[in-house]
Amino acid sequence: MTKAYDALIIGAGHNGLVCAFYLARAGLKVRIVEARDVVGGAAVTEEFAPGFRNSVASYTVSLLQPKVIADMKLADHGYRVIERPISNFLPQEDGGYLKLGGGLERTQAEFRKFSGRDADVLPAYYDALENVAELLRDLALRVPPNVGEGMRTLLDGARQGRRFATLSLEQQRDVLDLFTKSARTMLDSWFESEAVKAAFGFDAVVGNYASPDTPGSAYVLLHHVFGEVNGKKGAWGHSVGGMGKITEIMAKVCRDLGVEISLESPVAKVLVDGGKAAGVKLVSGEEIAAARIIANVGPKLLYERLMDASDLPADFERRIKGFKAGSGTFRMNVALSELPKFTCLPEPGEHHQSGIILAPTLDYMDRAFLEAKQHGWSKAPIVEMLIPSTVDDSLAPEGCHVASLFCQQFAPELPAKDDGTPRDWDDEEEAAADAILDTVEKHAPGFRASIVGSTRLSPKGLERKFGLVGGDIMHGNMSLDQLWAARPVLGNGGYRGPVKGLYMCGAGTHPGGGVTGAPGHNAAQVILRDRGFFAPRWR
Repeated sequence: MTKAYDALIIGAGHNGLVCAFYLARAGLKVRIVEARDVVGGAAVTEEFAPGFRNSVASYTVSLLQPKVIADMKLADHGYRVIERPISNFLPQEDGGYLKLGGGLERTQAEFRKFSGRDADVLPAYYDALENVAELLRDLALRVPPNVGEGMRTLLDGARQGRRFATLSLEQQRDVLDLFTKSARTMLDSWFESEAVKAAFGFDAVVGNYASPDTPGSAYVLLHHVFGEVNGKKGAWGHSVGGMGKITEIMAKVCRDLGVEISLESPVAKVLVDGGKAAGVKLVSGEEIAAARIIANVGPKLLYERLMDASDLPADFERRIKGFKAGSGTFRMNVALSELPKFTCLPEPGEHHQSGIILAPTLDYMDRAFLEAKQHGWSKAPIVEMLIPSTVDDSLAPEGCHVASLFCQQFAPELPAKDDGTPRDWDDEEEAAADAILDTVEKHAPGFRASIVGSTRLSPKGLERKFGLVGGDIMHGNMSLDQLWAARPVLGNGGYRGPVKGLYMCGAGTHPGGGVTGAPGHNAAQVILRDRGFFAPRWR
């Protein structure tokens, strides 16, 4: 083996970089091994057509923890996020549209076009959501109680449950609704307009291969609203330079602390010796020894492909096989010669700087899911378009633009043909992309003609490029049975793997997916505690 390290991290995605930062700051000798030729994991910016650059997978900012931003001093190194003037813009099938965001009164005025009652009830809905979101913010940077540790489990659970106990009965009912009900059931109890319900319900299916009628989908809606941008809770924004700018800065901060980052170094196997993780073997054959192995890859990839089954407890191996992964996401970038001209609002405006949601009703979203289960995708898929070049002119030539198309309800594994013949995303990616472009064209005629370059990533493409098993952008479903202390498996929800010296710091741990930095932060806290590091900043 090569020289030993205090910690070796598999994967230079943002959580791996955050974890490395805290460990190196505490004096540990850290090395990161990354399969790709660039840092960032799914948070990268690449040129995909001459002069056109964009975020490749993750594409927008809100969930990155303010503590991580401050501790790593990202702003000192060029981190900058421009807020959206409004959050979302939803063209409607009847030729109208709805804008969401820009302040309570503006949103209420928009809602009154569809329902005066919905406009009146909006403040109470926001208050209910914010109460639960604040609970999640409080838990995000806390290590979940690790079931099976006796009194410590009880004490940790009591401490973290104390915030819930302070909520009023009405607020506790809201928590129960959001964690157990479907998005439709929850939204039906508040609103009557289908357009209004769609404006909120879209978040329930982002990265969630499910219908808005699926029990538990209301939580996914909530997961997307507990972030903040520039101190404004619930806001979303564009990272100047794309998402890759964030991880480039993180890598620089880590290197300044002495972290070694090895690119084009894919891991073939985690080495276990005497029941303890002892190092990794790279695809190249190189073996690297380390006192701790920290996986910034999803649980399915780690335990089913990078480890021998004989090194894992039998019950744990069985439960990982049942761990659900596959978010049903299809990702495209398009280079445009001009801004899209939406039939309902053709002139340039603030709507071009927002999240453009092409999914006008919950029924539309449900139909897209049902058709995906039957055929693999819908002829009318769910599409969110962002055009970051409207606020960051470094991404495209003058007068041109780049657009992210983030599309939902594409089967992680395509259903077989009628005769039982298996189907492959490599063969059908182009047809699915055509369905996406047809959907945009319906709302913005001339969109196809403005495309001068494009890329596409099916669920299989996302797995091949980024190691996201099933194309799952969350590293695993965000369902109630795979959250908090049960993420990824109850008894291993505290960032420690089932093998001594093995840790997890990716989105397959609490609090889940999104560019948050929270799993990396929390995993580092656990590692330093296990090492006996009790400096005041960790108390």
